[in-house]
Order: sequence, then structure tokens, then C-alpha cells
Amino acid sequence: MQFPDSRILIFAKAPEPGRVKTRLIPLLGAGGAARLQQRLLETTVARVAGAGLCPVTLCCAPDTGHPQFSALAGRHDITLRPQCAGDLGQRMAEAAAAALGETDQVLLIGTDCPVMQTAYLADALAQLAAGKEAVIGPAEDGGYVLLGLRRFYQSLFTDMPWGSDEVLGLTRQRLAGLAADTALLPPLWDLDRPADWQRLLRHDPRWGAVAGGRTD
Repeated sequence: MQFPDSRILIFAKAPEPGRVKTRLIPLLGAGGAARLQQRLLETTVARVAGAGLCPVTLCCAPDTGHPQFSALAGRHDITLRPQCAGDLGQRMAEAAAAALGETDQVLLIGTDCPVMQTAYLADALAQLAAGKEAVIGPAEDGGYVLLGLRRFYQSLFTDMPWGSDEVLGLTRQRLAGLAADTALLPPLWDLDRPADWQRLLRHDPRWGAVAGGRTD
């Protein structure tokens, strides 16, 4: 492995109809949105685990019991870990703190950025290995698609307006207040709203077959 003293944490929800990609349900239906979530999950895990950069942990919500999580663990060299209770910040904080107690650096990503390539992850890990204390992969909508850390900073996960366009700015502001040496990667876009779905289809029309017809 290129970065054996690192770990990538992938945060993922089980692909259950009505519980995932809810802002896309009016467009794709609950079943289609769940199928999209499943493909995003499969694509992300295969890409990250297949890169051989470092150990990979899939942080599962609501727990590790969904058959899709078990199937992925059977196909790829990953560890399953349940997400704790609480909001997104609490869940990311708990997992990041635990990982940084066992390894030197950690990357936190989700499954909503199908355009994120392994070179992007490798760049983040290399910058941490070179001494950066934090690395951010900005999202075009004002959030972030990746957060890399060498130290755990509780303030990055507390009282944050998750899902808003303020997350990136507040995260950068808090890191600056901590005097943390931070690197900023090129911005990427994630898949959340109907406009993002249309953008994905323009980027790669093959995704159109994923959601399929409405069955709900």
C-alpha cells in the first residue's frame, strides 16, 4: 500500500427506498433513488478499495447489517464499522477520532461524488504525509467532498449547518483559527439535486440505466 499509516473512511447509508437521495425521489421515485444510492455505494467502494492506497473502512448507517454492506465486504478488502447515533457531525467526529487513535492520518469521504478519482485521494494523502495538518476537497455547492486530517479537531464537527452552503467557509475559518496548516484541493461537484442528476447524465449517460423506471 502506498500510505499504510493512513485510513480512508467512507460514510454511507444503506440503500433503502424512501430513506436515501430524498431530494431526487420526485424525479426518480423512491425505488430509483435507492438504486442510484446502491450504485454510488458500489462504485465508490470499488474505486477506493481497488486503488490500494491505504486501509479502507466503510462507516455504515444505520448499522452494518444491511446485505449490501455485507456483500461489499465480501468482494473488497474493507472493514465495516457502524456509524454512531447523532447528527452528521457527531457521526463523523466519532469515526475520525477513533481512526486517528490508530493511524497517522485519515480521509473522510461520502458516496455522493461519482467524479472523484483515485488520484484525488492520493493527492490528499500525499499532502498530509508531507506535513499538512488538514486537507479539504471543496464541493461546488459550498460543502466539501473530502476532509483529511492528521489531528482531530472537535470544532470542525460541532455546531455546523450540515447540508448548507456555509459548511466549507466555516470549516476553513475554524481551521484558520486553529492555525492548522491546510491544503485546498480543486473543487468537485456532488450528486444531490435534480440538476446534479442531469449533470451526471451529461458526464456519463450510462448512469441513466441505474435508476431505471419507477417501480414505486
